[in-house]
Amino acid sequence: MGIEVVTLLIVLALLGLMAFGIPLGVTTLTVSVATSLIYFGPKGLFLVASNVYHVLEKYELVAVPFFVFMANVLERSGIARALFDSMSILGGRARGSVAVQTCVVAVILAAMSGIMGGEIVMLGLIALPQMLRLGYDRNLSIGIICAAGALATLIPPSVVMIVYGLAAQVSITKLFAGGVIPGLILAAIFVGYILIRCRLNPSLAPINDAPEAALPLRQRLKYLKGAVLPFILIGAVLGMIYSGITTVTEAAAMGAVGAMIIAIILKQFSYRMIRDAMRQTVLTVGSIIWLVLGAVSLVGIYNLIGGISFLRGVLEGLDLPPLAVIAVMMGIVMILGTFLEWIAIIFITVPIFAPVVVGLGFDPIWFGVLFAMNIQIYYLSPPFGPACFFLKSVAPEGVELQHIFRAVLPFIGLQIIGMLLVLFFPQLALWLPNLLFN
Repeated sequence: MGIEVVTLLIVLALLGLMAFGIPLGVTTLTVSVATSLIYFGPKGLFLVASNVYHVLEKYELVAVPFFVFMANVLERSGIARALFDSMSILGGRARGSVAVQTCVVAVILAAMSGIMGGEIVMLGLIALPQMLRLGYDRNLSIGIICAAGALATLIPPSVVMIVYGLAAQVSITKLFAGGVIPGLILAAIFVGYILIRCRLNPSLAPINDAPEAALPLRQRLKYLKGAVLPFILIGAVLGMIYSGITTVTEAAAMGAVGAMIIAIILKQFSYRMIRDAMRQTVLTVGSIIWLVLGAVSLVGIYNLIGGISFLRGVLEGLDLPPLAVIAVMMGIVMILGTFLEWIAIIFITVPIFAPVVVGLGFDPIWFGVLFAMNIQIYYLSPPFGPACFFLKSVAPEGVELQHIFRAVLPFIGLQIIGMLLVLFFPQLALWLPNLLFN
């Protein structure tokens, strides 16, 4: 049986099992075990186990539970609410200021946590009711929360980039540096979009009616105290990484300790809070590990039967300019994002794409940033759109899922514009890594 037919059968098996509602991690693990038994007999089980073991022993992977725990502690310590209150007052009474400050807070939260889900839940609980109360347009409010919340996939310490770095075997520290400028550019695009729309249609964003917002700027600056602790934590974690004092994993551990110190300072530290944070961390990381197990085992077996070489040859054989090949890869990732989890997308595609990218003469760090931006689009895109489902779980009554899907569509377009900028101007992603590490 040709590798082309085997590839088709594997894809059909994955789609069929997922259609029955079987979790993706179990689905990929089942298909990999079945494929290994068919090709190698009982010895194939050893191959599955060895493929998985080589990934799970990676020291860098330990950073994931640390960052997830840090995010969960911060979520329960009240720092997000204090940060939002400080930034919304700082924005004054400018039209659209609360939406702009929501985007700024999302960037800061992304730099503190590295995961998207908890950030969108926090913004959904804090910012969305505030904007709706002030009379902000519902679609604009929903869209900026989902889009800005998804910046955690790109802005360091992004868990997506950690997993990508492991799959592509590239420097996670350089990936972190590469994501900074594109992440800030996307945030600036979102802010510009909000300000332009509010200028063209003032009814979208009434003026902030909080008494503190009417104070002179000098008096409003005193409300920045709610942002001090977040900036200290961000500076400590990223500073240790970029200065080379610690590895990403060690910095993540320090960040987790720092989050607990913040909880103590804010008098939110308790046994119940730590218990809940650890419980949620175990649930989140457990689901991630199952996805890693399934995806890595499937890719490992598929590689042994010649599948990855076949797909790599197909990509390299495309009679297209190099940038067009990269665009095809991005299109494949977008399509996979409609029915696969991001971890599975990374471990299924990156082992195939990364050597082709290097062979075409492109920088793998640049491609990693593009990949993370594509995953950010996946987080918003219907019908899966995890960001949309996260927001729906905490949205006020009357906000339906179809409203959220409709609201994020303009921001998906803005994200595509940002990705095209990085595609055609690679130095946007490479300037900072080259400055810091070359």
